[in-house]
Amino acid sequence: MLAAMSSADLRPTPQATAVSRDRGDACPGALRLHAADDGALARIRVPGGVLSVRQAEALGAAARRLGDGELHLTSRGNVQLRGLAGGCGTELAAVLDAAGLLPSPGHERVRNVVASPLSGLDGRSLHDVRTWLSDLDAALCASGPARELSGRFLFALDDGRGDVAGLGADVTLRAAGDGGAVLDPGAVRVSARDAPRAALLAAETFLEAVLDSGGKAWRVAELTLEAGELTELVRRRLTAGGVGWTPGTEVAAAAVAEGPAPGVVGDALSAHVPLGRLSARQWRELTRVAATELRLTPWRSVVVPVPDQGARQRAESLARLAAAGLVTDPDSPWPRVGACVGRPGCGKSHADVRADAADTVDAAGACPLPLYWSGCERRCGHPHGDRIDVVASADGGYRLAAVRAGLATRTAPMTDPDDLAAALAAITS
Repeated sequence: MLAAMSSADLRPTPQATAVSRDRGDACPGALRLHAADDGALARIRVPGGVLSVRQAEALGAAARRLGDGELHLTSRGNVQLRGLAGGCGTELAAVLDAAGLLPSPGHERVRNVVASPLSGLDGRSLHDVRTWLSDLDAALCASGPARELSGRFLFALDDGRGDVAGLGADVTLRAAGDGGAVLDPGAVRVSARDAPRAALLAAETFLEAVLDSGGKAWRVAELTLEAGELTELVRRRLTAGGVGWTPGTEVAAAAVAEGPAPGVVGDALSAHVPLGRLSARQWRELTRVAATELRLTPWRSVVVPVPDQGARQRAESLARLAAAGLVTDPDSPWPRVGACVGRPGCGKSHADVRADAADTVDAAGACPLPLYWSGCERRCGHPHGDRIDVVASADGGYRLAAVRAGLATRTAPMTDPDDLAAALAAITS
């Protein structure tokens, strides 16, 4: 891990966006299903994206028996089951509980943790964050106050390479070269042993700040505290909780918010899932190739650790995944293209964005920025960082926007997806 602070700016400023949350958090979960146009939807939190083969098989069976048969990956490395029949909630909960995917029913929607998916697999980790992951999840599920976190609150455990540190999490732990970790909010260094507890204390401090301000913020960026105020509150809370800390003053390497490339990576196989949609066959192939576990990533891909496979067996395994329709070619344009569910699954969507994205993937591959297609202005699941937003409008067309840090946003209309190449040229040239 790079001895540095996360470059995701989690400290509030006077210019923080004030958000009025005048209704309860309706974020779906495994026990709170959402009624979508294609049936009920369940969102199963998978901390760090880590599933044992047994758990993966249980999810696949539940999707086939209760839903549309597919597994849908989210931008936080979680799994959604769609097309669920009404009244299946009790059966689904029993399946998940038996598979160990519901360690605490009262916390199931707040177990939002992303972690560096290649941690411990490719020789680039300053710290293998798997120990942090298990300890944080256990502490989170044991915390009474943590039940009050929204389903949108996010923890990130970065092994030093800067991948998940760039995802705009509310609490980030980033491994440091001295064996410790840097925590934000708080901008402090803590020991590796204390890191998971420090992350939980930072989250609980956020909840106290929300309560004290009389607000209804769901994310750290929504707090309207003065600059440095949350930092000071977190530091005080760490001290009171017996967690030693020092100011985290070293400069961080740039957070990249970029997932592993498809192919063989270290002791693992990496397969991208086009538009995050896994068929029953694809899921089955992944579980058959896996030795012990799958790691779902926030970039809608799957990392399969294969430490005991030789080069020939890895090549054969990769070929099996490719034959099932997963992306294993590092030069494929697919990892640069994403989309929300769109029509017909979402009643708010103005277009079948997945179909349009698939039809134009080659044009997107020539663009210098990744593309994300959204069926409406909500832009559900859109990525962080520089990108092209392709947003459907009520008139049947699209509007493109080039989002780049430090630059004015350039936009262009597009009446037909076949015109994507020209529209991209207009806003990126």
